[in-house]
Amino acid sequence: MTKYLVAILGTIILFSQNIQARVWTFEECLDYCLTNNISLQKLGLTRQTAVETLKSSQAALFPSLSFSTNQNVAYQPWKQGMTVQNNEVQTVTKKTSYNGAYTLGGNWTVWNGNRNHNQVKLNDIAEQAAAEDSIVKARNLEEQLATLFVRILYSKEAVKVCESTLEASRVTENRGMEMYRVGSLSKAALSQLTSQRAQDEYGLVQSESNVRNFKRQLKALMQITDEEEFDVTATKTTDAMALQPIPSIQSVYEAALENRPEIKRARLSIESADVQRRIASAQRLPTVTLNASATTNNSSQSNNAWGTQIKNGFNLGGGFSINVPILDRREARTAINKAAIQKQQALLDIRDKETTLYSTISDFWIQAYNNQQQYKSAKASTESAQESYDLLSEQFQVGLKNIVELQEGKMRLLSAQQAELEAKFTTIFCIKMLEFYKR
Repeated sequence: MTKYLVAILGTIILFSQNIQARVWTFEECLDYCLTNNISLQKLGLTRQTAVETLKSSQAALFPSLSFSTNQNVAYQPWKQGMTVQNNEVQTVTKKTSYNGAYTLGGNWTVWNGNRNHNQVKLNDIAEQAAAEDSIVKARNLEEQLATLFVRILYSKEAVKVCESTLEASRVTENRGMEMYRVGSLSKAALSQLTSQRAQDEYGLVQSESNVRNFKRQLKALMQITDEEEFDVTATKTTDAMALQPIPSIQSVYEAALENRPEIKRARLSIESADVQRRIASAQRLPTVTLNASATTNNSSQSNNAWGTQIKNGFNLGGGFSINVPILDRREARTAINKAAIQKQQALLDIRDKETTLYSTISDFWIQAYNNQQQYKSAKASTESAQESYDLLSEQFQVGLKNIVELQEGKMRLLSAQQAELEAKFTTIFCIKMLEFYKR
């Protein structure tokens, strides 16, 4: 019997371990997201395509070499079959003939106004831009993860506050029932205590619902589609984290201008426009091309052996060509003007991104500063509200305070706790985001 109990207990323990929620750290969430995010993988493939395009343009700087052969069979049904002289057959002409030709040729663009070299530069910029696009997406994912992560942690702390508040409400309600039984509390006052306890239960359910909702959003961002329980953990937040010095707007902004991938991407667009303009201008310049070939042939009409025919027919040749554009129906001018317009658009784009970046950093700094000040006052308010509520509870227990005064004290405490919690997490989050933009 004992063996069966041990086996059943072991099965229950194993089952409980299997259904236990996996706890993720922020770093684990980020690594998983960067590995499995579909949009990021697509950008990775785009970069691979850009790399292949770059390699192709680099290879185009070298000569090309190709081999070709033509093998033909001809049939001439009415061709005279023989030649007779002095009643003797001199030659016999075959109606079916076979001919072969072989060519080994090469071409090399010696100079085309540096269009080929500039195309390599342009494709190199495109590869760098594709890499920066991937980094931009990764940074955006990291920022979204951080936002949801902090919201989950904040909501979990809010759940603890609600649980503590509900426990206090239950104690107060039980005390109210005892006072009602001995006649020292009216039924209406007891109903208020019961109503308050029900409201606190609803508040707890709402807080737990917020946690589940934010976890759902985080799983969706990570593109996790299984039904496995999901939870997150982080280093415990401390007062020091919320009260640490806030980096200045200018220091963060200057670092962001050097490090943020969207700014680097915008600068690459300007560089790309300059290279495209050089390529467009080169369309007006001549193109010099070298060519060389080695050819030979053979025919069944010859009485020589195949090797002898190949040797006798061997021919080497080479030359160069110069192509000078005269009238191009405004193609070069149009390409130059489009490149200039593209550069102006790139300049406007980078100005827009710099303005947006400064606005975002300023917003985080203002939120960090305001919430840090609010946290300092909220912490003092919470301590004062807690002492006041403890005193009111003691006085209510002995009948010196009524239910209205107790509930008012409790609401002040709950409001102070929520304000302190929100200010604390918002401050920590905004400071972390400033550090995030700085690196």
